[in-house]
Amino acid sequence: MSGRFLFVGPGMAQLSGGKMMMAGVTDSPQVDESIDTSQQTAHSPDSPWVTIVWNDPVNLQTYVSWVFRSYFGHSRAEAERLMLLVHNEGRAVVATGGREEMERHVEAMHDFGLWATLTRSDT
Repeated sequence: MSGRFLFVGPGMAQLSGGKMMMAGVTDSPQVDESIDTSQQTAHSPDSPWVTIVWNDPVNLQTYVSWVFRSYFGHSRAEAERLMLLVHNEGRAVVATGGREEMERHVEAMHDFGLWATLTRSDT
């Protein structure tokens, strides 16, 4: 085999050592230093997420309050406050944290029969 590359197919090349790569792609990426990333609004991977519980026509207010007390460990007053937000405003943020933790909370709320979702925090 002569040369460093062996053409394999459209856009692909094989190095003489057997390693496959895209033709024309180098091992070290080229970074454009002229792009200003300081003002970008993308969320960082560790930005907080929230669990939202939504109002539904099925569950009683007392049950929703009990779920908040038993699962999240909220005081009776906090559980009542959150339940009233769900009832009157249609939703309430019941927990804030990392994405995986919020996914577990959403799944737990579903197990209790509540409607819940997660989303990135606005803050």
